[in-house]
Amino acid sequence: MIRRTCTALGTALLTAGALATATHNAAAAEETCSYTPSTDRPALTYMSAGLSVMQAQCLSNVWGGVPKLTVDGIFGSATSKKIIWIQGCHGLARTGVVEEDTWRVLYHPALDCYDPYPK
Repeated sequence: MIRRTCTALGTALLTAGALATATHNAAAAEETCSYTPSTDRPALTYMSAGLSVMQAQCLSNVWGGVPKLTVDGIFGSATSKKIIWIQGCHGLARTGVVEEDTWRVLYHPALDCYDPYPK
């Protein structure tokens, strides 16, 4: 009985810590990347350009992964490669298209990714 209670308490504390970290990371991303409001989430594809691309590039840099993208507003091959990697890390289809699910993970990323970055 005590072991189950301790296990449940430990799980609850770990979950609360993960949620606090995720919430903090989302807030940090929104403060750092302010090219567009977080509600502006158009579909972005290879060769898209503009402020929304800059927002996606910036958010991908806040989350991590190597290399860091140049925030230039041009959805080129480096941006496509990183978006595909982020999608794979989050169990999304690796389409390279930034759509609603990809925007969601850019603002609320998983804490870790075990997929190696493609060469």
